Amino acid sequence: MNDRSYDPGLTLDGNGPGLVLVPGIAGSDLLFYRQVPELVQRYRVATYKLRDSATSMTELVADLSAVVDATSPADRRAVIIGESFGGALALSFAIAHPEQVRALVILNSFPCFLPQFRLHLAIAGIQLMPWGAMPLVRRLTAFRLHSRHTRDADIERFLELTRDLSREGYLGRLRILTRYDVRDQLKTITAPTLLLAAEEDHLVPSPQQARFMGERIPGARVKVLEGHGHICLIAEDLSLAQILEDWHDR
Repeated sequence: MNDRSYDPGLTLDGNGPGLVLVPGIAGSDLLFYRQVPELVQRYRVATYKLRDSATSMTELVADLSAVVDATSPADRRAVIIGESFGGALALSFAIAHPEQVRALVILNSFPCFLPQFRLHLAIAGIQLMPWGAMPLVRRLTAFRLHSRHTRDADIERFLELTRDLSREGYLGRLRILTRYDVRDQLKTITAPTLLLAAEEDHLVPSPQQARFMGERIPGARVKVLEGHGHICLIAEDLSLAQILEDWHDR
């Protein structure tokens, strides 16, 4: 974290093994609000913001490494949970720093974003669109992104928490994905890995991607989240703590 203008807003809570929640494309730590209270009962949980000025996955991997160090200073290892773009970052981190990964959980993510033209269309659209219109776009697309049973109050909270996020960060992370491809490196991941995929994900073909990765990451398990959409961590019936407990018991 050498960029003095970057404040990760690191928050630590709870006791036990270190666990880091890696944000999605919004880059915000605030969207884990429903999951943290349960997780802190068993883990020392870290949440942080992604660097908006990052131009490469390498920079974001270095930031995550520093977060793991701060979360688990004794052994410099943690459970890494990443969703969507954060899952791509978590995969990259597990490949670059296997010694820092106690376990890896990837939610609604991918080893390469395909087809690439969708990224280029999104980049062009965000460059042309008045940024003040983004909250309206999120509201109009909520029916395709959220789990169908997510409460209206949680969708409203999501819209409020993402209202002031940065255009620079969105564009930077989309551009990073145009150069991101770890398909050939999946076999090198050594950490216990759980791949979570929302059944009704209309943004990413998550079940298909999870099965692809599950066939290549040694010992990985795949779990499909029935009835859920891409943005599922704010749904009241999805508990990462319970999913981790069930995975551990198995």
